Amino acid sequence: MDNRIFLAVGIAIALLIGIVAVFMASSDPDGLESTALMVQGQKTLTGPASPGAALHENTDGRFSYSAPMPDYSFGGKFGKPGGIVAIVLGTLLATGLIFGISRLLIARKRKKQAETNQ
Repeated sequence: MDNRIFLAVGIAIALLIGIVAVFMASSDPDGLESTALMVQGQKTLTGPASPGAALHENTDGRFSYSAPMPDYSFGGKFGKPGGIVAIVLGTLLATGLIFGISRLLIARKRKKQAETNQ
């Protein structure tokens, strides 16, 4: 099988899994979010999280950021279609970044080889 076909099929499978995952994802907090809620005292191991529990942190003097597509969505305004678009964009951006870095590394290696062969 040609490498390009192999890569195209792999990207298509990743996109398909991402799209299907939007409809199968749980609305409950994952392990990281759940742990953060416990550390902040908004959740305990013996009871459910409070209904309006949200992550709030005093960030005075510390670095903080907000994700461009939190929870793989566009802030919930677009629902499931927004989640699909976010997953597809994220997958394509990550794939492009990996291809770009690999091209740079390959070009650098070839340049180094050419210099040693002279």
